Amino acid sequence: MKKQMLLVTLALSLSVQAGAALPEKVADTPLKPLAQQTQAAIWASRFLSRYHYKAVPLDDAMSEKIFDRYFKSLDGEKLFFVQADVDQFGAARSRLDDAINNENLSVPFAVYNLYQQRFNERFGYARELLKTKFDFAVDESYQYDREKAEWPKNEAEMRELWRKRIKNDWLRLKLAGKDDKAIRDTLDKRYDNYMGRSRKLNNEDVFQIFMNAYTMSIEPHTNYLGPRASENFDIAMRLSLEGIGCVLQTRDEYTVVREVVPGSPAGLSGKIKVGDRIVGVGQGESGALTEVLGWRIDDVVAQIRGAKDSTVRLDVLPAEAGVDGKHTVIALVRKKISMEEQSAKKSILEVRDGTAKRRVGVISLPTFYQDFEARRKGERDFKSATRDVARLLGELKKEKVDNVLIDLRNNGGGSLSEAVELTGLFIDKGPVVQQRNAEGKVEIESDNNAGLAWDGPVGVLINRGSASASEIFAAAIQDYGRGLIIGEASFGKGTVQTLVNLDRFAQGEKAPRLGELKMTIAQFFRINGGTTQLRGVTPDIKLPAMADGDSFGESSYDNALPWTSIKPAVYITAGELKEIVPMLDKRHEARVAKDKDFQYLQEDIALAKKIRKENLISLNETVRRKERDTQEARSKLREARLLANAVPSGDDPVKVADPKEA
Repeated sequence: MKKQMLLVTLALSLSVQAGAALPEKVADTPLKPLAQQTQAAIWASRFLSRYHYKAVPLDDAMSEKIFDRYFKSLDGEKLFFVQADVDQFGAARSRLDDAINNENLSVPFAVYNLYQQRFNERFGYARELLKTKFDFAVDESYQYDREKAEWPKNEAEMRELWRKRIKNDWLRLKLAGKDDKAIRDTLDKRYDNYMGRSRKLNNEDVFQIFMNAYTMSIEPHTNYLGPRASENFDIAMRLSLEGIGCVLQTRDEYTVVREVVPGSPAGLSGKIKVGDRIVGVGQGESGALTEVLGWRIDDVVAQIRGAKDSTVRLDVLPAEAGVDGKHTVIALVRKKISMEEQSAKKSILEVRDGTAKRRVGVISLPTFYQDFEARRKGERDFKSATRDVARLLGELKKEKVDNVLIDLRNNGGGSLSEAVELTGLFIDKGPVVQQRNAEGKVEIESDNNAGLAWDGPVGVLINRGSASASEIFAAAIQDYGRGLIIGEASFGKGTVQTLVNLDRFAQGEKAPRLGELKMTIAQFFRINGGTTQLRGVTPDIKLPAMADGDSFGESSYDNALPWTSIKPAVYITAGELKEIVPMLDKRHEARVAKDKDFQYLQEDIALAKKIRKENLISLNETVRRKERDTQEARSKLREARLLANAVPSGDDPVKVADPKEA
C-alpha cells in the first residue's frame, strides 16, 4: 500500500512533579536525556493526541499505561526488577503526562539507570552460580515464559528464579553433549557478552524505549523511530529486497524469524521457516559461529547483513523443536531479490475424487506488488501483481483447468490499489473496500472495470500470515460470494499507517535530529460493513491453526483496536456460497478423518499447544532426556512418513508447501 508521507514534527518531553521518588542507587554511569529528546517528546504528545486515528489525550490515565508499558518494555519477563524497585517510582505513575508537558525526562531515565544496575547485578550473580554444582536429579521445574508472572517480591525470590534459570541454561548444554568445563566457559562468556552489549546502550536507545511505551500504549502499530532507527528504517525500505530475506523479531532471549521474503535466499532455500530461532551467526563458509542469544535485534541484523554474493551461516533452532532440540546450520548467499522472483507464479494440481479427475490451477501470490515509479513515469508495461495474475489466468484457461486457487499464505499485503484491481479480475464491477479516517469520513475503493478475467470456481487459501491487502482481497471474494476462503483465520490488521517526519520542523541552523513517528490514521472495512481488524477473515473451510494466536496476529496485542462495523456498501453478490458451505464442510471433515497424515498433524499441533499452556520445563536431567528423545523420535517418524508418501518430482506438477507456522 502506498503510504502518504506527512511532513510534520514532534517534540516531546517528560517531567514529573516535585516529590516523585527516585532510587537511592543508580547505574555506575547514569544516562541523561538530550535537549532534542525533550523537544521530540512534547511535539509527539500534541500530534498523537490530535491527529491519531484513535486520538487519546495525554492525561493521568494514559500516564499509568505508559508507566506499566515502560517497565514491561525493559523487563517483560520479570527477571531484573523486584516489586520494591517498581514501587519506588510509584509517585510518577500518574504524573508522566505532566512530565512530558514540563520537558523533564529525568524519571524514565532514572528507571532505566536502575534497570542497568539490576541487569549487571543479576548477571554478576549468574556468573557466580557457574562456580557451583547443580543437582539434576532433583524434581523441579522452571517457568520459561514469565510475561504474565508477578514481580518477584524480594531478593531471595529473585535469586531462586535466577538459580533455576542458570540451571536450565546449563542443562541445555549438558543435553547437547558438552562437558562441565565447556559449559562453564560457554555460559560465562555468554553472560559477559550480555553485560557488555547492555553497556553499549545510549540515551537515544533509552528515549526510544520510553517513547514507544507511549506510542504503543495508544495502539500497537504506532511507533517512534529515533534518528538511528529512522535511518535503519529508510535503509530497509530502499534495500528491503537485498540480503537473505528474513524479517526478525525478539522473543524471550531468542531472535525469531517473523517473516520470510518470497524469492529471497532464505525463501528459495526452503530451509528457513517462520518461528525458527537464530542462535548463532557465522561469516563465510567456515567462519566461527558467534552466539547471539540475548542480543539486541539490530545487532543481530548487523551480523547477518553483508556484501552481495557473500556467505552467511545461521545456527538455527527450528520452530517445531523444543528448547533441547537439534540445531541446524544453514549457509545462505546474500543476494539482491529481484521483483521477478517475487512475482505471481502458477502451477497445476491434478486431484482425483473417486473416478473423477479435476485440474486445479494454483496461483501463488507472495505480495501485492506494483512498480510505483514506472507507473508514475507513465510506462505502459509497469510491473503489477494484477497484470501478472491476469496473464496467468489466461494461460490456465488455455490449459483447461477446472478451478482456480489463489494462494495468499504468508502474503503480508502491499499495494491497496493492487488488492482492489485484483478483486476486479473475479467480479464484474463494484465496491471492494471501505476506508474510514480519523475524522470519520468513509471512502469506498471500487473496481470500475467491467468484465471478469476468470468466471469459474475460485478458492482463496489464507493463513495467520495473510494480512492487510490479502485480507481485503479475501474478504471481498467472500462478501461477494465469489469463492471459498480456505485455511486459518488471517492476521487481523485492518489499519493504515503513515510516517511523520519530525526533523522537518526542528529549529535553528543546526537543527537537532528528532526522528520519525509511524502513526495509524485510518481503518479498513469490508463492503459488508464489518472490519478485518482484530478478527481477520474467517475461512469457510477451516484447516488446523498452525500459529499460536497468543503470540502472533492482531489479537496477540493487548491494546489492539477493537472490531467494529459501519454501514455496508451497496453491492450485488455473485452467488450464495453460504448455503453450500455446511455441505462442503461435512465432506471436508469426512475426508480428513480418513487421512492419517492429517491426524498426525493435528496431534503435533495439540502437543505444541499443551506445552505452551503448561509453560514449565523440567530441570531433572532424566525427564528432559526422555522428553527430547520422544520429540526426536516423533520428528524422525514424521520425516519417514513424508518420504514414504512423496511423489517423484517429475510426476508432481505442483508443490503447495504447508507454510511455516503462521
